[in-house]
Amino acid sequence: MLTACVVVLPGGLRRREGAAMDRHKCEENRLADGPLEELLSAARATRDARFGTRVTYSPKVFIPLTMLCRDRCGYCTFAKSPARTDAPYLTPDEVLSIAMRGAEAGCHEALFTLGEYPEDRYPVAREWLTKHGYSSTVDYLAAMCELVRDETGLLPHANAGALSKDELARLREVSASQGMMVESLNRDLAAHRGAPDKWPERRLATLEAAGELAIPFTTGILVGIGESRGDRLHAIRAIAESHRRHGHVQEVIVQNFVPKPDTAMRNAAPCEPEEFLRAIAMARVVLPPDVHLQAPPNLVDDFGSLLDAGIDDWGGVSPVTRDHVNPECEWPELERLRTVTERRGKVLAPRLTVYPEFAEAAPYWLADGMRFPVLDRSDAAYLGRDDPGALFPERHKDAHNVGTGAEVKLTGRSSTAWYSGAVGTPPALVPGRADASVTGAVRETLRSALAGEELGEAEIVTLLSARGPEVAAVAEVADELRATAVGDAVTYVRNRNINYTNVCTFKCRFCGFAKGPLSLNLRGKPYLLDMAEIAERAQEAWELGCTEVCLQGGIHPSFDGEHYIEVCRAVKRVVPEIHVHGFTALEVTEGARRLDEPLESYLKRLKDAGLRSLPGTAAEILDDDIRAILCPDKLSTEEWLECHRVAHNVGLRSNITMMFGSVEQPVHWARHMLRTRELQRETGGFTEFVGLPFVHMAAPIYLKRQARRGPTWREVVLVHAVARIVYHGLIDHIQASWVKIGLSGVSQLLRAGVDDVGGTLMDENISRAAGASHGQQIDEARLADMVSGLGRRLARRDTLYQLVEPTAARLR
Repeated sequence: MLTACVVVLPGGLRRREGAAMDRHKCEENRLADGPLEELLSAARATRDARFGTRVTYSPKVFIPLTMLCRDRCGYCTFAKSPARTDAPYLTPDEVLSIAMRGAEAGCHEALFTLGEYPEDRYPVAREWLTKHGYSSTVDYLAAMCELVRDETGLLPHANAGALSKDELARLREVSASQGMMVESLNRDLAAHRGAPDKWPERRLATLEAAGELAIPFTTGILVGIGESRGDRLHAIRAIAESHRRHGHVQEVIVQNFVPKPDTAMRNAAPCEPEEFLRAIAMARVVLPPDVHLQAPPNLVDDFGSLLDAGIDDWGGVSPVTRDHVNPECEWPELERLRTVTERRGKVLAPRLTVYPEFAEAAPYWLADGMRFPVLDRSDAAYLGRDDPGALFPERHKDAHNVGTGAEVKLTGRSSTAWYSGAVGTPPALVPGRADASVTGAVRETLRSALAGEELGEAEIVTLLSARGPEVAAVAEVADELRATAVGDAVTYVRNRNINYTNVCTFKCRFCGFAKGPLSLNLRGKPYLLDMAEIAERAQEAWELGCTEVCLQGGIHPSFDGEHYIEVCRAVKRVVPEIHVHGFTALEVTEGARRLDEPLESYLKRLKDAGLRSLPGTAAEILDDDIRAILCPDKLSTEEWLECHRVAHNVGLRSNITMMFGSVEQPVHWARHMLRTRELQRETGGFTEFVGLPFVHMAAPIYLKRQARRGPTWREVVLVHAVARIVYHGLIDHIQASWVKIGLSGVSQLLRAGVDDVGGTLMDENISRAAGASHGQQIDEARLADMVSGLGRRLARRDTLYQLVEPTAARLR
């Protein structure tokens, strides 16, 4: 019997060993020379099983560091002699200028392409390097990678050819990935005469060294330069074997030969289209399924056919620079690329130069200095952030006080992409193109939801991972369920926040509000409101028409559980009718603990003192692996759930909040929703779900370069829409936080399942202290304008979603 052994590598990558490989090789041989349609079908099936509907591309800027090269390949127009170049190398200013244009255009990758070891052939190159203080071309390349990374935030990809292990290691420190085309392992090709760096032994040695160094690596073959089908299969198998040993080949490029004027192969025939498709499909069948497959879209007329052959990636596409290797072939416009992709039932997603599987396992695959630059440009799936605009590295200076909170001031170049808490309009995703092009798992999951089937973790993650027209399809279903559940009303509550202290003994790494050992000097002074001040603010809120005060603060070292009871009494003494919505699960649990009192007994006493409901904050993400990163000394997932279970059982209502966009992934959002859905099924005590996008600017975990820059706008839309779908029939209300999102964003979410905009939030300080720029209070007129433009009606409610008649409201 044939057996196989599967070995798991860091990051979840796998390699297969054993006698079963012989059987696979026989099947590969049969497909490689068999009917083309059978091969194409097998390739598509392999691709779809692994990558579903997603097709990626890398928004990049192309930096040709030097066009001098010691090799003389028969097809190359990139390499030039010194007489045909203005200078041996681009200067640092020229490099930075090109990179800056790319960053401004929203690119994520800086692709450095260059000739191999020009200083060995041309004295002018050697002299230039010596004059400028560099020992070699690779030494200069490393310096430019570092410059671009630090000044623009772009992620360098070093495509420097066949290098030694030491050279690869040097570049690993300053690049997110590296690459070198194998091209062919046929040593006798005329195309490679005069090109010692193209000798098979040298190329394979570089590929192997990259694996030993754990470098995310790009390689591939060139089709149509005189090699046979057998040669191609041999090269692909060699790449596959190296990957099985090391798990480092992130993508393989299959590129077709196109003859160019002024080259030795100018009269050679171009690669036949069918032979090219066969090579792509063969690569997909032969390569391990986790290796991504790419073919350049600018070298063929009908690039949609490349999808039919099994690719899952379009490669680097630049909005600002040409393809310097194939300058006669322009990149397709992004909209055309998207249209072609969607017509074949796929969705387009930008990626980083390092693929998600490697970015997720960054401690193994990335040098220390590259981990945060990759994280800073990542979305929750470790793909590239897809909001249009620039993302420059953030630099900070001290905050200044804003009431009882603080604002962080940024210095340097300002980013133009949307992120939570920032001033700016998010891209328009809703309503969108929810058309017939939506296929695959997203379509099937939405059909299940509309049929009333309860979604599990895998289905929820599928919806949270939607792209392109899939996003609009998810939003459309969510809004249909919203109309069924609550109709067209958009509700809000008049309320005031009273954040009674910013002093806290806990060390939540995301919190920009609490004063403590992680403050990093970016927040206002410590304060503690006395009972008279709390009562005065509550009285003022009531006189201004508020029906609720929201009481939250840090866990002050001097508090015992009686303090929270006294706060409730102080409020109720001056305004007995106002709803006291207060104290997180952490506050009440800690209060009971400090009194050594059972939680149920303590919550009953709080209720007797006037407490009516608990906010859902302190939940963050209800997954203990994530909580160990965000708030290691805070209550656990089960403790949060138990606190709300007990609160519901004693007659206190509460809501569900989820802070998302820092370090977690969609699977953690799904688990959060599932755990709270189960508790709601048990108690029925939750009033609404509130999505809280992570505001990064003054969060300690971000300032320590260990978190993302909050969620993307696509992720914000999906979290709210999917929450509507997941909780349908159990929780009627989905709330959007205008403080973190802004009204223009809330307007979109109101067409994606949201029915509530929360409170008017007089004196909201917690988001402001994290860096949010939106106001501390909003009036009904602005809300009414927004809602009327959507054909919906604005309705005032109380905390428990009972409507407040306008004639009974106190309009002062």
